[in-house]
Formats: sequence, structure tokens, C-alpha cells
Amino acid sequence: MSLKSWKLLESNFQKNAQKKISDYFSEDADRVKKLSLQWESFYVDYSKNLLDQETLDLLTTMAEESGLNQAIKAYFEGKKINETEDRAVLHTALRQLSPSSIMVDGQDITPKIEEVKKQMYDFADRVISGKWKGHTGKPIDHVVNIGIGGSDLGPAMVTEALEFYSNNLQLTFVSNVEGDHVEEMIKKINPETTLFVIVSKTFTTQETLSNTNTFRKWFLNHAPESAISNHFIAVSTNLEKVTEFGISAENIFPMNDWVGGRFSLWSTVGLSICLAIGPKNFEDLLQGAGKMDQHFRKANFKENLPVILALITVWYNNFWEVETEAIIPYSQYLRNLPAYLQQAIMESNGKGVDRNGKAVDYQTGNIIWGASGTNAQHAFFQLMHQGTKMIPADFIGFAKPLHKGNDHQDKLMSNFFAQTQALMQGKSAETVKEELTQQGKSPEQIEALLPFKVFEGNRPSNTLFIEQLTPANLGSLIALYEHRIFVQGIIWNIFSYDQWGVELGKQLANNILKDFDKSQMDHHDPSTQGLIGYYKKFRD
Repeated sequence: MSLKSWKLLESNFQKNAQKKISDYFSEDADRVKKLSLQWESFYVDYSKNLLDQETLDLLTTMAEESGLNQAIKAYFEGKKINETEDRAVLHTALRQLSPSSIMVDGQDITPKIEEVKKQMYDFADRVISGKWKGHTGKPIDHVVNIGIGGSDLGPAMVTEALEFYSNNLQLTFVSNVEGDHVEEMIKKINPETTLFVIVSKTFTTQETLSNTNTFRKWFLNHAPESAISNHFIAVSTNLEKVTEFGISAENIFPMNDWVGGRFSLWSTVGLSICLAIGPKNFEDLLQGAGKMDQHFRKANFKENLPVILALITVWYNNFWEVETEAIIPYSQYLRNLPAYLQQAIMESNGKGVDRNGKAVDYQTGNIIWGASGTNAQHAFFQLMHQGTKMIPADFIGFAKPLHKGNDHQDKLMSNFFAQTQALMQGKSAETVKEELTQQGKSPEQIEALLPFKVFEGNRPSNTLFIEQLTPANLGSLIALYEHRIFVQGIIWNIFSYDQWGVELGKQLANNILKDFDKSQMDHHDPSTQGLIGYYKKFRD
């Protein structure tokens, strides 16, 4: 990396590599005040990190030196920043607080966005109210979303996260091209009252089409072909293939090539979310994201939540050589947020070639994983507290529960605060000795147990503390992570919005599928050839 600030950050790292987080607190009584931000109903504390004010200043200088200001402008104005696919990246256009003109290929896309949103809201109202009927005249009570990747992960995560706001409709998401899974889903649905939402931009995705055709075949065993129009809806751009399937034109919701799959929940891909929580709550979700968009566009880098948190990740990834990052939401509603962010972050920034087509000589995308607290505490926190790896973590919590009248919230919050404290402070040998002495242990027992009970601490974390899990706050939270991805991509000089890395496996899978009915397979490598042969023993 040739940036001047990068070299200065390397020097800053060398100077402070032996310091502990507790040292930084000892040196500055106002550290929490300086290294925390409040925005809307978010309070973000990033003081428990291995960095000082000089580090932060250098990181923000690096962002400026990388051209982040100009990049943000191009991003929101619809420039084709997804250069390898010649596309704009405009999921942000779907959630403008005050819709204004945005030009793509000489066309203002805003009027069409508003038109399609109205189509989606009107449809959702009809289904939720019972005005939309199945083929036997019964209202819909179950929606099955069929998609994969961004057509599944985002809608499924948000629908689950906002379960508190759900209505009378039951939602099921089917993505994996696994026959057993589909057959289990079929057991749970009624052909008279189920609506299938097929989400596929091209209407050719193998997993989605295989699952869709299985459901269609099952449905037609219970209903005439004319009933397809009552029970199958498509979100797609391929009108020809969708109509061939039997779905009428008025039941097709369009998609746009300037919305990438993993950022598409804000679009018609979010139709299942809209059905689950209703148009008003879906609009609140959009508005919350729109507020974060404005903050990201306008706030100074030193007071900009996505920028600061993105730069902290770069600090650990590229200077501390830390490869993983944990996401720990202290909300069971958000249990699948880490899985959603795995796709958003690792598919976006898992690139080994820079924008000039040259191999990079520095680390790019970090590995994302996690689970909900307090479950995670009883699973992998041992590694985080006493393992040999440094694992920076985002802790996400909500001050106010959605359900009132129980004493769980104080217990949840005490764990939420305690874990970041424990990761940072650890437990010294002196403290362990004192505790064991009070327990009546002999000097010999204390000496034997001591190494196992000491916690080194000095493990970094960010705390994102939010007032309550509302649709608007969830929208802001997701948008915060989206913009962090963008900032990191600019710093690393990579294209964040293509995903060529998923194509090769698909291509080879199609080739292998054809070979299952052939005897000649010597064009495969020996391992793959052996695996195919072994599988065919069971298949045949």
C-alpha cells in the first residue's frame, strides 16, 4: 500500500504495539467521551480498542487520502462504481428521505422507484387484509419465499428480526437446493392458502428454479393450472420466462441491475418483509436506512459512525494482522444477523485483485462470524477470552425490550456490559490468588490452578447500544454495516460490488450435473472423478 498515511500508521502501530487498552484509559480520563458517539437512538462506544487519538487521526487521514469523499459522492449520485459489471450501486436510492432525481443512463429512476413501491404496498395490503384470495376463495395465511443469497438472507433475517411487528401471515423461506428440505416444507403448507414469492433476477438460478418447480408440481396436484395466478408471484426482470411459468404480468415485481443482490432487501426483493410486517413498518425500515445514509454522506469523518467503525476494522485487519471479526447481537431476534453480514461483507470485500487488476499484497476482506448473546457466551467465548487469537467484536444491544413485564432485561444487559468489560480487563494473577485463598485453597492448589484462571484481557470490542429494536433502528443498523463495507473497499482499492468468485462453482456444478448420466468422466480431476463415481453408486 503506497499511501503516506499507511506508512505513518505502521509507525504508530510499532510505537504502541505493547500497550494495553487499560493503559489508554489510565492516560486519558476523558477517553470514553472522546471515543464514543451518539446519533439518533444509537450510542456507539469504541473506546475499548487498541488505538489512541493519533491512530484515529491517521486513519481518517488515510480515508481522505484514499479519495473517500469523492467516492461517497459518486456512490450516491449513481456513477457506475461497479466497474466490472458496468453498473451503478444505488440501493440507497430506494430509501431516500426526500425523493429527488437520480439519473442512470439518462433516465431519472426516482419516479419508477415510487411507482413500484406503491405497487408493492398495494399488493401487501390486499394479501394482509384477506382481499387477495386463493383459488378456492380462502384468504392467504402462509407465504413461502423462494430465493437464494441476497434473495433469501436479507428478507429472512429482517422478517425474523421484526417478528414482534408481524401480522397474521406465516412466513417460510426456502433457499437450499436440497430435496429433503423442500419436502419437509411441503408438509407444512396448504395449497388453498399459500402464496409463493419467487425471487430471481434472471429466473434461471438453479437452486431457486429447482425448488420452484418442485412446489409448482406439488401445487398442480391439488389445483388447476389456472390457479397459478392466485398463488405464485415473481420478483424478476425476465418477463418472458416468468410468464412461460404461468405467472401473469400484473403479478411480476421488477428488479433493477443497479441494486446488487446482497443489498436488495430494500427493493421488491423485500416483498416478503413487506407482507410479514406491513407497508408502514417496511417504510419505517427504509426511513431508518435513509437517515443513516444522510449521516454517512454529511458527517465529518471523525464523527461518522460507518467511517470510524470501518477504519477500526482496517486497523486490526492490516496492522494487527487479525483475520476475523465477531458480531454478537444481544437479541435473539437478531440471531441471523451474523449470517446475513457474512454474505454482505465477505462477498463484497473478499477480493484479491485491486481496481487496476493487480494482485494485492495486503489483506482485504475479514472473516465474519458470530451468534446471539447470551448463547454465544456458552459456546465460543472461551476462545475469545483465553484463546491465542485476537478477535475484535461488535456487541449490539437494545436498552428497551419489546415485551414488558419480566425481569429478563436487567440480566441480559448485565451480561452485555460484563462481556466487553471482561474482554478488556481480564483477571490478573493477584486477583485469582485472592479468590482462591478466600475459597480455602492451599498454596499448592493455588499454584496448580493459577495459570488456568488468569485472563490476559486486552481483547478489543465495539459496543453498539440502541434504544429499541424498531423497524427504523434496524434499517439504520443494516445501512451502517453496508457503508462500512463501502469504506473498507475504498481503503483497500478493490471493487466491492461484483462477486465473480461465486461463478466458477456454479459453472462447474452445471457441468458435473450433466455428467451424472454419462459413463465418461475422465475430463475431471481424479478426486472429483472419484467422488462422482462414489455418488453414482447410491444414485443408480
